[in-house]
Amino acid sequence: MSNNDIMKKLRVAMKFTDDDIIKVLALVNFRITKAEIGAIFRADDHPNFKPCGDQILRNFLNGLIIYKRGPREPKPKPE
Repeated sequence: MSNNDIMKKLRVAMKFTDDDIIKVLALVNFRITKAEIGAIFRADDHPNFKPCGDQILRNFLNGLIIYKRGPREPKPKPE
């Protein structure tokens, strides 16, 4: 299964739009355009298809954690 397939399945499961995906990626300070997202979700034989790199998928998953759970609380400093 490719990174593109994983992104497509997560998009359907979470009922995300392109704007939602941009917001999730923004939570981890990763910027991406709607055109780049559209290229990831195209069929792999389409001329504008773009493979989803590991960096995009990794940042999306990290952003999804923040989106669903909230930001990580700082650890208390030992005294």
